[in-house]
Amino acid sequence: MTSVAVVVGNPSPGSRTLAAATWLADQLAPGADDRLILDLAPLGPSLLAWDDAAVAQAVATVGEADLVVVASPTYKGTYTGLLKLFLDHVPGGTGIRGVAVPFMLCASPAHAHAAELLLRPVLTEFGASVPVRGLSVLDTRHDDPMAYADWLAVARPRITAALTAATAGARS
Repeated sequence: MTSVAVVVGNPSPGSRTLAAATWLADQLAPGADDRLILDLAPLGPSLLAWDDAAVAQAVATVGEADLVVVASPTYKGTYTGLLKLFLDHVPGGTGIRGVAVPFMLCASPAHAHAAELLLRPVLTEFGASVPVRGLSVLDTRHDDPMAYADWLAVARPRITAALTAATAGARS
């Protein structure tokens, strides 16, 4: 049984980032038993409150997921403040127990390394296993499967192996 969480830090609800991240999660864990799609835009101001029950539940669910795809568009060369607000609620060291995938949609090829350089270190700080390099895709190609193909060819077997190892470790 695989649980998947998709966390999207685009300030626009129902964004291309959401569609792309959800598609990516489906490619990495087809037929997942349990899925949480967390579009952060509707949570907005709730992320500023440290005692918001909905935010606390979302953080807990993401933290327990086997696979977490964390996605953002690039904004000023990095991930959005909305995603930062959510991540501020995640406990360091143990906040994400599963396998994480840093994913960013970029407006320019100049931001091609943003997911790897900026988002991946944050996810490892939370205790996530990040067995593959971060993925950045030009936003003009967000719905083009070929924009993901080379990365998926390398990442899919590594993520599958990491998920299998984590599941085996949880059983023992």
